[in-house]
Amino acid sequence: MISFNLRCKHDHEFEGWFKDSAAFEKQAEAGQLECPYCGTHDVTKGLSAPNISTSRTREKAQTEIAVKAQQMIQAMRKSVEDNCDNVGDRFAEEARKIHYGEAEARGIYGQATADEAKELVEEGVEFTPLPWTDDSKKN
Repeated sequence: MISFNLRCKHDHEFEGWFKDSAAFEKQAEAGQLECPYCGTHDVTKGLSAPNISTSRTREKAQTEIAVKAQQMIQAMRKSVEDNCDNVGDRFAEEARKIHYGEAEARGIYGQATADEAKELVEEGVEFTPLPWTDDSKKN
């Protein structure tokens, strides 16, 4: 739907909602538009202000997106913590053991250095780095 500012031949201004610009044109040509003040069917589009996003509205939208993303990351973290074993800094070692069948297959989480992660990838060990949040910033 699109909103147009409309004006009749007597300079009355009012608003109209249409599916699109073509719908307005079709109704205007058919004489289906009527001024709510005087009843005339001689109606045209008036000047309309464009919908401009200000820096304040953009900033508010970005903040809302960031808050939602943070909430999603926290929910993901809770799910991982509730359903997987924390192996701490032994993550690379445990992931290898599981991969090579030397340990029980299970969900694990922990920390790995960039070099350890690179080696796991090269060995074909499947894992997914997670965007973790700082515990000290929990609400």
